[in-house]
Amino acid sequence: MKKTSTRLADGRELIYYDSRDDKVRDAVDRRPLEPTVTSSQVRRDPLLGDSVAIASHRQGRTYHPPANECPLCPSQGDRLSEIPDSSYDVVVFENRFPSLAGDSGRCEVVCFTSDHDSSFADLTEEQAGLVLEAWTDRTAELSHLPSVEQVFCFENRGEEIGVTLGHPHGQIYGYPFTTPRTALMLRSLAAHKEATGGQNLFDDVVARELAEGDRIVLETESWVAFVPYAAHWPYEVHLYPKRRVPDLLGLDEEARTEFPQVYLELLKRFDRIFGEGEPPTPYIAAWHQAPFGALAEFEGVNRDDFALHLELFTIRRTSGKLKFLAGSESGMSVFINDVPPETAAQRLREVASS
Repeated sequence: MKKTSTRLADGRELIYYDSRDDKVRDAVDRRPLEPTVTSSQVRRDPLLGDSVAIASHRQGRTYHPPANECPLCPSQGDRLSEIPDSSYDVVVFENRFPSLAGDSGRCEVVCFTSDHDSSFADLTEEQAGLVLEAWTDRTAELSHLPSVEQVFCFENRGEEIGVTLGHPHGQIYGYPFTTPRTALMLRSLAAHKEATGGQNLFDDVVARELAEGDRIVLETESWVAFVPYAAHWPYEVHLYPKRRVPDLLGLDEEARTEFPQVYLELLKRFDRIFGEGEPPTPYIAAWHQAPFGALAEFEGVNRDDFALHLELFTIRRTSGKLKFLAGSESGMSVFINDVPPETAAQRLREVASS
């Protein structure tokens, strides 16, 4: 992998990740952009104890542009985009309309491919491996920023999810705090460790799924994917490396080599869940990594106790119907799932590639 860092016309950082070491990236951003102005701030809710990012400048962000005006396609002639070069493998750049910025963290965009009409599932294993390298590199780089405590790599796919740009891409958030969802995991981890005399909750969860077997979706030497026992979403898969590591940086070479094949297979199965002729399945793919900040409030827990894993889920519950977060989910955070996890796992095994 070759990494080339440059600056866009408004001062934002852009990084090319290339599979070839001899690739030269010297294109200049020719757009007449003014310096980016953000009004992002983080406010803490005193009742719930969580934080909310207030980012009013995002009201003006790009919204469903036509394909020939896509800001994530390479620049061609006089059609200038966020990527100055006329081609690319993988690109990461600072978001022009960030939810978090400055002392409140950082937001980046990850373009998986220059092919506008593609998707992550269409990537080759080499391309998917390069995306993994980009995620890993950005996790390492962002962890050194004083305003970043936790790094979150994710992809929103599909208009039903709220995606406003059709080009295959994801995002990376550098939060200035430990997110509420991760804090819940850490509290459960600490309680389990104390109650069991030192056992690791993540290890026990994975061991249970492997032992029971009926929720396993696929398994390799280095990875296991399963529908969790208490799945929140109609079709939800958790992907764990079998050797517990706290973040992407901890993956060994064998796990890195196997990941593209495993992940691409999962994404292809997601697109087959609802049968032939159905539109692409909308999904969220979310990497969960240990925070880089202090874990003093979670007594007895350290970073190495956390288990890196990816959660992949769709809000589509059946053909033509979405799972809406209504009163119980939105008002009380109590999910009601219409698809039994064992049924979801069976379906995801049925649609395996031949």
